[in-house]
Amino acid sequence: MRESAADSPRLGIIGAGQMALALAAGFCRSGLVDAASIQFYDPSEEAGSRFLAAVPAATSCSSAEAAVAEADLIVLAVKPQHAEAACQSLAGSLADRSTVVSVVAGLTIARLASWLGTSRVVRVMPNTPCLVGRGVLAIASDGDVPQPTLQQIERLLSVVGHVHQLPERLIDAVTGLSGSGPGFVAMVAEALADGGVLAGLPRPLAQQLAIQTLAGTAALLEATGEHPASLRDRVASPAGTTIAGIATLERMGLRAALIDAVKAATDRATELAGDLAGR
Repeated sequence: MRESAADSPRLGIIGAGQMALALAAGFCRSGLVDAASIQFYDPSEEAGSRFLAAVPAATSCSSAEAAVAEADLIVLAVKPQHAEAACQSLAGSLADRSTVVSVVAGLTIARLASWLGTSRVVRVMPNTPCLVGRGVLAIASDGDVPQPTLQQIERLLSVVGHVHQLPERLIDAVTGLSGSGPGFVAMVAEALADGGVLAGLPRPLAQQLAIQTLAGTAALLEATGEHPASLRDRVASPAGTTIAGIATLERMGLRAALIDAVKAATDRATELAGDLAGR
């Protein structure tokens, strides 16, 4: 059931980059947010113009404080190195009812709360497919956010992807898998296309086939709930083409490489969080 315009939460957005734009545009397309209820601030004129081109009814503000003055929900979408200054500029400007939704990588709820002067903070780890409404978003809170507000935030985020509520301690692992995963999958798509070219296919066709095969396989796994190994076994006929290719992938260590890539990305996320904490 859609909320009416009168029930639309007032949003204050700090940082108008790609992720903020993807979230705002998705919220508005769904009918859950009235674009006229969005106020945002970004010091970059280019980012602001891009945001207004996508959400023309939104209001560009001259300061972060002005953008959050009437907001129910505040989306903090700045670069990690700018987060402390942004938070401190907001401290004292937040209404008691306001909840901050941070999509800033690497910064814990506790640290953000200390800078903002409020415990009403929700941490979100999105990934880039949110830009096309097919993202994965992990959401964590420490219990100080009222349940109705948390449910409202989850409902909003669900319009740009799949939402998973989990303990904050797992956010780095989510970063390693779904946050970094699009980069890994893009490399797989590129490699599949290169294989097609090596086998004689024209480059444009090989790239289309690779992307469509990845997308179709993911959709099949999602729709059926089937374990990936089961799908692999169903298409690997005895002495057939697929099992010959799988044997090569196993020999070359594809599985181990992907496992290690997720672990390395997770470890790096933890290191970056520590670096930010030590600044």
